[in-house]
Order: sequence, then C-alpha cells, then structure tokens
Amino acid sequence: MIPEFAILGHPNEGKSSVVSTLTEDDKIKVSQIPGETRESKKYTITIDDKKIISFVDTPGFQMPKKTLAWFKAYKGRPDQIIEIFIDTFKDDPFYVDECELLLPVAKGAGIIYVVDGSRPVRDDDLAEMEILRLTGRPRMAIINSKTSEKNYISDWKLEFQKHFNCIREFNSNTADFSERIKMLDSLKAIDQEMEDVLYHVIAAFKKERHKRNCLVAALISLTLEKILSFHVSQSVALSFDRKRVEERLEKKYHAAIKKIEKLMFKKIRSLFQHTLFEYHLLEYSILRHDLFSQQTWELLGLTRQQLTTAGAVIGGSAGAVLDTAAAGITFGVFTAMGGILGAGSAWFGGKKITRVKKAGIRFGKDKLKLGPNKNIQFLYILIDRALIYYSHIINRPHGCRNLQELSQKEKSDKKGYSTGFSSREKKICAKYFKIVTGQSLIRDKKAVSDFEELIESRLNKIDRIYD
Repeated sequence: MIPEFAILGHPNEGKSSVVSTLTEDDKIKVSQIPGETRESKKYTITIDDKKIISFVDTPGFQMPKKTLAWFKAYKGRPDQIIEIFIDTFKDDPFYVDECELLLPVAKGAGIIYVVDGSRPVRDDDLAEMEILRLTGRPRMAIINSKTSEKNYISDWKLEFQKHFNCIREFNSNTADFSERIKMLDSLKAIDQEMEDVLYHVIAAFKKERHKRNCLVAALISLTLEKILSFHVSQSVALSFDRKRVEERLEKKYHAAIKKIEKLMFKKIRSLFQHTLFEYHLLEYSILRHDLFSQQTWELLGLTRQQLTTAGAVIGGSAGAVLDTAAAGITFGVFTAMGGILGAGSAWFGGKKITRVKKAGIRFGKDKLKLGPNKNIQFLYILIDRALIYYSHIINRPHGCRNLQELSQKEKSDKKGYSTGFSSREKKICAKYFKIVTGQSLIRDKKAVSDFEELIESRLNKIDRIYD
C-alpha cells in the first residue's frame, strides 16, 4: 500500500497547482477560475515502473459552516464520522463537493490543507480547519502564497497551530526539487506510522533525480562533442565566387549547430517532464542571444585572463583560431606553435569560431570546408548555455503557468558558470576539448568520462540535490 494524500482547501487556493508541482505533471489543469475542479482525481508518481506515492486533487469546500454544524452534532463513533457524512449527503446536490473531497480521506488518505497566505483568514477557513480536525486523520497545512503583495502568513500559522500536526510554507509557483523533498520530509511528522514509508519515498525521489542528472551530463557531453567536431564542406569550380560560398557555408554551419543545441534543450525538458507547456525564455534572458552573437561571447565563457591560461594549457594546434566572424566581426588568423603562442592566440582571437579553407583540389574543383571548431572558448560558451538552460528547467515548477526568469549570479562581467571553474576543472575541459576536436592522437576515454563527471557535479550543485 503506497502513501496517499488528499489536497484539500477552499476553491482557488492553488490546490491543483500544488498537485502539479508535487507530481511533476504539467498536464494537470490549473485555472484562475474558482471551482474548476469538480471531481477528485488521483495522480500517482511512478519511478522505475513502481508506484511510489499518490496525491488526490479535490474540489474546494462549498458549504463549510453547514458541514461543520453537522460534524459537531454527530453522536456516533468518531472513526466513522466521514463515512456517515458521505452516506447521509451523497444524493444531496448542496453537499456534492463536500462528499467528493472527503471521499479519499474516508478511504484512508492523509490530509494536506492548502491556503493562500496572501489573503486574510476568514470564518469559512476556520470552519474547514475544524472539520478536518474532527476527521481525526493525519494532516498538514501548507501556505501557498499566490502573490507577494500582501502577507498574512503569521495569522494563518496562529490558527493552524490549533488544528494541524504540521505546518509548512510551500509556494507551488517557486518550489524547486529541494523544497519538494523538504515538504515530503515534513509529512513524516504528521503520523509516526508514515515515517518509514516516506523515508523510502524520499530516497526514491533522490535516486531518480540523480539518475536524471547522470543522463543530462551524458547528453551534454555527447552533444558538445558532436558540435565541436562538426564541419560542412562544398565542392566548387575553380572560378567560383569565394565570398558568396563562404557566406553560404557559414550560414549552413551556424544553422546546423543551433539545431543540434536546440535538440539537446528539448531532451533536457523531456527528462524533467516538462511536456505540455513550452518553456519560453523571457526577452532579457541570456539564452535569447544568438549562439554566435557578440553578446553571447561577451556574457558567457571565460574571461580574457582565464582564456589566456586555457590557451596555454591547450597549446600547439589548438592555438590556431581560424577566421570566420562571430556576428559579422572578423578578428583575423592566429596560428600558434606551442603553449606561449597558444596563450596569445586565445587572448586575441577569443571570439573567433573557424575559417573556410581549401580542403583539397580534385578534377579541377576546390573543396571548401568550414569547421570543426578549434577555439576552446566555444566549448565554455556551450557549457554555459547548457547549464543555464538546465537551471531554468529544474527551477520551473510544473504547477507554474507564468513565465519566470532565473536570476543569474554575476561574476565579474560574465554571467555563466564556467568562469567559476577551478584550475582542475578547466584542465578536465582542456583534455576533453583536445579529444573531441581531434587534436590528440590517442582517444583518452577517461578524458570524456572525467568531463561527464565534471558536468554532473555542476548539475547536482545547481540542483542542490544533496542539500
């Protein structure tokens, strides 16, 4: 028997939003119109084909004062009060919502009572709290503040202390993974018999989360390898218009890279079960900038000083930052031979991508080739964009129906994550870069696995999975 909890409360308090966030199900209808939910519906979380926990979305109370009057007048066995109430009023249209919302409680579900902490406590709320107390079922009250303009949380807590085993603030529009885990952990306090089973539920959630982050780390590593080794080419006659062909190849190269990155973003969304509501980035989001734009290269990746060090670590052929402009800006050709010159080329060619070059002459034709990318800064740009998108996705609760922007912690003039990498982490990136761009004669599998571990550790840190 898996644990089950009924989400109860007044209409339009955010019950459906709470269920949507707790179950990671964005298909649950969330409406601003009171009374949209008329029938109780159970949502069961399944992990590895095993049912873990269920939450029941219920209608809101409609007749709390009259229902409370009946509860107070009841003289039968206390443990049968809900069943007798439902049997008494099951055919009464005035009590249809009360019977429907109390039905899962009658079947043994624990109670999670939801209120909007941005409004004051009313008489109907006091009646609902007393009804739930008289059921004798294990119960928690959560404050789901829908706006931050007004705050009556202290008043709600004062009343909750009289009626509930446990009280918790839980905003379904902002709650991340750690907040959901903390709420589940708090549920253990409402009934000692639930402690052991909820402990295993929490362990299953954490294990599943860790599994997802492992998959995302592998996805990012494979995608970046595909991007960094990607190239396009075209055979042309000896009398071709070089500039026009170069522009055509550059456009084709950019479009292909963006498509690969977009597919990675889509898979990350899918792994975290954002299926129905497309995540639209706000106008001022860093990810709104084009991957090859000047803004992207200024805001993400390493600083110039860090890039100089990275160039020195790579050295040799990696210093050959070839000439195709990012956002139409040309920085020229910088060919390095060794660590020191590699550092110099990284400094001066930090925003360069690659160059269209001759790949050979056959049967009177030239074959022009664009790519693969040999600029390590591009790796850090891609890492930052992947981690920023990941942070947006994991911090968007499934019950939220409004656009949100995750504030980015600024470090120097950079807004990504890679600028905070340690020397050891940057060395791991350098080794990975040399492998995937073909600059190493031996394919060191450990370099790739070390890079995946680095990305996974960053994902776990962003996700606060071990908090």
